[in-house]
Amino acid sequence: MHSPMPGQRYTSHASRLTLLDWKRGDVTGDGIVDNVYLYGDTSAGAGNFADHITLVIEDGFSHKQTKVPLKNNAGYHARLFLGDFSKDNVPDILVSIDSGGSGGYGFFYIYSCKNNILHEMFDVDHYNQAHKFHVNYEDFYKVGVGSPTLDVLFTIDISNKGYDYVSKYYFENGKLKQPVTGEVLALGALYPIVTNEKRMGYDILAFQRIIGTTNADTLGYVENLLTWNGTQFQSMRLTVAILGTKLISLY
Repeated sequence: MHSPMPGQRYTSHASRLTLLDWKRGDVTGDGIVDNVYLYGDTSAGAGNFADHITLVIEDGFSHKQTKVPLKNNAGYHARLFLGDFSKDNVPDILVSIDSGGSGGYGFFYIYSCKNNILHEMFDVDHYNQAHKFHVNYEDFYKVGVGSPTLDVLFTIDISNKGYDYVSKYYFENGKLKQPVTGEVLALGALYPIVTNEKRMGYDILAFQRIIGTTNADTLGYVENLLTWNGTQFQSMRLTVAILGTKLISLY
């Protein structure tokens, strides 16, 4: 059977869609290699933008196709990754789409198709809803990043941001002039990561950007290492990473 090449078009119903990405792997677990396609409408002609993005899984034995519409089905650089996230020795399917724009959001979905049964393992909207944070500036050049739902609080020191920055929000004695809030943005990146080379299964590392009062003011990143526990992805390590500054020797 002739397989399409990236960029090739095909007709589905009344629309003409372009092959955005294509991967091969035994995603059904029957020992026969399957084809996984990502199609989208690129007629808008805006760089790598596509809408009506659809996942298509073609069974290698029967050639039956399963079409999976995506809730967030428009964006840039739509791509596929096959890896065993569920630790059952059968590759799963990761779909990643960049939203574009200054926010740097992404749309991510993970599916299992073992035994030709489609199961959604990860949905970006569900993740964002469950990982909301409050960002509050505090006295003495601190910013608290907290989530009552997750029962966690991180504190970022912003005293190294310089006088022009801190003087906008703080008096000379370190007290806030008025309440100031920032924001933790929606999921911006989701990376497959191998944490056990012998097992060769994949976990995922999720990134959300922490900003101050403007989108250009990055204070750090919420990083969440997730592993599949048999029914859902579970957080193994939730941390905040901060940006470094130039070292000023005290010696």
